[in-house]
Amino acid sequence: MVAASVKPDAKKRVVLPKALVGEGITYHIYTNKFGQIVLDPQVTIPASELWLFNNPAALASVKRGLADAAQGRLSKVDLEAL
Repeated sequence: MVAASVKPDAKKRVVLPKALVGEGITYHIYTNKFGQIVLDPQVTIPASELWLFNNPAALASVKRGLADAAQGRLSKVDLEAL
């Protein structure tokens, strides 16, 4: 957890500490019931890849494949035979 105190500038902007800013991250900003400002990190995916996240069987298959690859369980495919 990163704790920092920041103060708004003359234009009411605050600068986030470097530890909070990740590559490709955007933030959904809202206030909670206590009046605290909450930054909820978000990532976006291309619309062309959304189908994978909407298809649990396909996503599970990809995850299995990645786990197999991480364990070194690989096999060669003859692309010419396809």
